[in-house]
Amino acid sequence: MTVSNIPLRYLAPVGYSQVDAFNLNPMTSKPMNLEQIKLDLTSTELQARLRALTALQAFDTATAVPLLCSRLEDGEYLVRLGVAIGLGRKRSPQAYQALESLLQDSEASVRAEAVLSLSRFGLMALNTIINTFRADTHALVRGSILEAIAILPLPLELFKICSLALADEDVALQEAAVLAFGQFAKTEMQTAALDHLQPLAQSRHAVVRAALARSLHAFDNYRARELLKQLHDDTDHRVVAAVLEGLIS
Repeated sequence: MTVSNIPLRYLAPVGYSQVDAFNLNPMTSKPMNLEQIKLDLTSTELQARLRALTALQAFDTATAVPLLCSRLEDGEYLVRLGVAIGLGRKRSPQAYQALESLLQDSEASVRAEAVLSLSRFGLMALNTIINTFRADTHALVRGSILEAIAILPLPLELFKICSLALADEDVALQEAAVLAFGQFAKTEMQTAALDHLQPLAQSRHAVVRAALARSLHAFDNYRARELLKQLHDDTDHRVVAAVLEGLIS
């Protein structure tokens, strides 16, 4: 599965565009020396602290991580968001522990970014990520977890997360889970995946039914084709369009 299968709203947590405003690419920023960075990290000016976080990307992990951790409890959520991003790029035991602490942040966007950064640690972060899905019901956080698991070669874990996501009240998260289930087409898990997908033909949400049609195109078997025939007669044009998309491509 590719990240493009997941709804765009889950490709980056809320606040990312605001972080981009201070530029996360150190190559396009004026270099800062370490003393200036330390000074700016304690500045009362938000933009100064954000610039300092960006500048830390140019430094080695041993130098950057303790300074990033010094802003874990910053009063501005954008700073904590920047810290979560930075810690994911400067992986170390201290960074991992700091990211775990950010999973308790009051801002969902920070928690969501902490999940994505933890996923960069690979399998060692798997239990933490899955447990967070159960504990944190915010759709933004859960969407980030689904994204993180979907790009790892962990079919059983992805299946488990997708199954839980289908029961979530957030429609966008349900949509993402339906699309992710398409990864199980033509595998030994495709029957179990279709068992979860089939009832969604009766979903009251057209976007979920449309996602179902897109996902079903990957399942080249009788059961999937029968569901697509049913969806072809859907009352919502978006669902019908999704059925036809697969026939044309």
